[in-house]
Amino acid sequence: MQPSRPVRRLPTRQYAIKQLYRQILWVLTLILVSALWTDSLIYAKRDQENAQTTPHDVTQGTLLFRTSTDDRLFPAPTLRTDVHIFVTGLVARSTVRQEFQNPGSEWAEGIYVFPLPETAAVDHLRMRIGDRVIKGMIQERAQARKTYAKAKGEGKKASLIEQERANIFTTSVANIGPNERISVEIEYQETVHVEGEQFSLRFPMVVGPRYIPGAETTGQAFSPEPDGHGWARNTDQVPDASRITPPVQEPQDGPLNPTSLTITLAPGFPLARVFSRYHDIDQTEHTEHEDKHYTIRLEEHHIPADRDFELTWEPKAGHAPHATMFQEQHGTHTYFLLMVTPPAPVFSSQLTVSRDVTFVIDTSGSMHGTSIEQAKLALQLALTRLKTKDRFNIIQFNHDAHSLFPSTQPVTPQAIRQAARYIARLEAEGGTEMLPALQQALQTRETHTKLRQVIFITDGQVGNEAALFRLIEQQLGPTRLFTVGIGSAPNSYFMRHAAKFGRGTFTYIGHHREVQEKMGQLFEKLEHPIVTDIELQLPSNVQAAIVPQHIPDLYLGEPLMLAFRTETPVHEARITGRIGPRSWDTFLRLNDAAPRQGLAVYWARQRITALLDSHLDRQEDPAIREQVIKLARDHHLVSRYTSLVAVDVTPSRTPDHNLHTHAMKTNLPYGQDYTKIFGLAAGATEGPWHLVVGLACLLLAFVSYQWRRART
Repeated sequence: MQPSRPVRRLPTRQYAIKQLYRQILWVLTLILVSALWTDSLIYAKRDQENAQTTPHDVTQGTLLFRTSTDDRLFPAPTLRTDVHIFVTGLVARSTVRQEFQNPGSEWAEGIYVFPLPETAAVDHLRMRIGDRVIKGMIQERAQARKTYAKAKGEGKKASLIEQERANIFTTSVANIGPNERISVEIEYQETVHVEGEQFSLRFPMVVGPRYIPGAETTGQAFSPEPDGHGWARNTDQVPDASRITPPVQEPQDGPLNPTSLTITLAPGFPLARVFSRYHDIDQTEHTEHEDKHYTIRLEEHHIPADRDFELTWEPKAGHAPHATMFQEQHGTHTYFLLMVTPPAPVFSSQLTVSRDVTFVIDTSGSMHGTSIEQAKLALQLALTRLKTKDRFNIIQFNHDAHSLFPSTQPVTPQAIRQAARYIARLEAEGGTEMLPALQQALQTRETHTKLRQVIFITDGQVGNEAALFRLIEQQLGPTRLFTVGIGSAPNSYFMRHAAKFGRGTFTYIGHHREVQEKMGQLFEKLEHPIVTDIELQLPSNVQAAIVPQHIPDLYLGEPLMLAFRTETPVHEARITGRIGPRSWDTFLRLNDAAPRQGLAVYWARQRITALLDSHLDRQEDPAIREQVIKLARDHHLVSRYTSLVAVDVTPSRTPDHNLHTHAMKTNLPYGQDYTKIFGLAAGATEGPWHLVVGLACLLLAFVSYQWRRART
């Protein structure tokens, strides 16, 4: 009998491990094949789309858009912006030239949503077609839209400038021919910002993505605003959301909208230094009639429009003006602009009143990256300035609001350590539900014996500003609200207006290296007495329309800026107020006011702002609307109710050629994370690959666990 062949049996544990490896290998293979198949479909679809264009249609960096009629792809119009700002004393006059180029073979309409300073008074529009210049006319907004639509339908070149917010505008350009360039020039005026002995101006370059709360209303029968071309839909809380959310270029596709910037600076006094915090600049000094002026340019000729530009200049010691007066005769009226800096208090300036401070910090997705780090650093620094007699609390918000303590707590070493640990753990993600956090901060009133202060740290990227202003106005009480703007392109309209309604002040921090300096300046303001009860006194026979009508309190280093219009000659004025417990006044000889153009425009812009701020309710007030329209017409201004429109007289597109509308993309503000704002699937990496990587990691972790378990 032949002996049976011995059978080699694996030990039970080794056999189980081998079987496990086989199963895992099969699962991984199936996932990989599935992902590759899905991805191949995506790329095949893209290849199919691209195959519909010829090699001559597409170059590197060319944007494509799909037509609604035949579903083909065409090169989208491109945009380049050139900015020239003339600064004379306190007044800045700017020209923004937007050049739309159509690289395709089809007729195009370009729509571009862009920012301007929130105090900009836009009063001129010019459309350049080759050597021809067509000037814009001011019309009521609805009529301007009809004028533009009619010209567009008739094949005429036309451009339209509309105001969406005080700091957001839309340019529409119709009938840009194949391989044609059309330039739109916008002029606006603003005043220089003054604080302490620093003068500065900001030029915003990009509209940051904003959080849009509310239920969608797009497509419903009644909509107060026509639909825009943005990435968000209109909602019941933000009826014009689609008009303030321009499409955003994914960072992996490269930057858009190259921008050049030149500033001619004639400050009126010798300068100690000129500098830009966020861009490298070249500067040239000139002397003309014993007056020095400066030409400032960007060191790189064109830069991506992805962050605010700021220029700051400081006078030489002893040359800082503490009172400046200008006047302009315009029609039957005389306009005055006054700037007066109250003296710093010489008595004991340190605040002796105990404070009740609530810090509110934005931890939404738009703050992800450098912004949340700046905000955390600012908050940590703020803790070091609290006194033992103070009380404090911290509220963070994204889609929810959460507070460190149930109510404000005494400043103790234990509470400070607890707060420091809380700040260190803060992370930015989710939406920007600002309303509940503000409500919680303003409702907290444990005591009336302490000075109530709310310090609000955010990038302000929300679309429901009016609702927030209403809340602040209704619930402020004795509290003072101070806003701290964070990031490369914050919503300065919200930041300044929230501080205005909160009777506080606004601080901007654009880089982490500024945190110490800027927060230090804010604390100096909070800890010094403010200038209150300010009044402008004119001779009794003079009737004047003053803006602002109610002069706000001033904090340390802030100048009083006011303007007024009068039909009666006026030669002198007196400004009175109180600095802490002491009275203060100053006498002004208005005969010495220097002549300066543009003051009427400045006054009208401020008057329009005051009218709109006086009525924050959702229902439009017909009387205020009529006043705004009259002011805007008289001074040729773009406003909420008026627009500038320019139309060529001769049609250039015949009816047999289609017109394709394209919403121009914008860059993501510098430092922001695209996926934190628009979600995972919209990021640079395809969604299926995210799933593959995630599942593979889970499986590897599982394998590791089973392997270690089998060996024990």
